[in-house]
Amino acid sequence: MTAALQRHTLFPPVDSHDDLAHAAEALHGHTKLVSPDGTEIKLPGEVFAALRDVVEALSNGLAITIAPQTTQLTTQQAADMLNISRPTLVRLLEGGEIPFEMRGRHRRVRLTDLLDYQERARVRRRTALDELAREAVKDGSYDAVDQFPRTR
Repeated sequence: MTAALQRHTLFPPVDSHDDLAHAAEALHGHTKLVSPDGTEIKLPGEVFAALRDVVEALSNGLAITIAPQTTQLTTQQAADMLNISRPTLVRLLEGGEIPFEMRGRHRRVRLTDLLDYQERARVRRRTALDELAREAVKDGSYDAVDQFPRTR
C-alpha cells in the first residue's frame, strides 16, 4: 500500500464553497459518476455514501482524513484523535482499555481499536447520563434548578 493510500487529509478548498455546496446537494439520490470523457461509473451504495459525506463535510468547512482501518497511529496521533493528553492515552493502553502493539520501544495503536474504544466510551457516557437523569427525576431534583447557580 502506498503512503498516499495509507492516510490522506483533505482540507476545504478556499474558493470552492459554492461548488462544494452544489456538489453536496447534487449527491443526494445519484449512484453513478460521469468522468470528463462521459464514461459512466456505477458506485456501490457504501462508496456513494462515503463520497457524499466527504463532500458535505468539505462544503461545511471541515477537513476530512481518509485512512484504512488497519492504519497504525502513534500515541500522540491517537491521543489527538481522542482529544486527550498523551500520558492519559498511555494509561488507557497500559490499563488494557485499548489494545496496542510495540514497534521497538514505541507503542502503535490500530485505528479500528481506537474507534472501538471511542464508541465504548460514548456508550458508557450516555448510559451514565441516562442513569443520572433517571435518579434526578426519581428524587425530584431534575426540575429543582432552573438556572445555573452564581459562582461569583
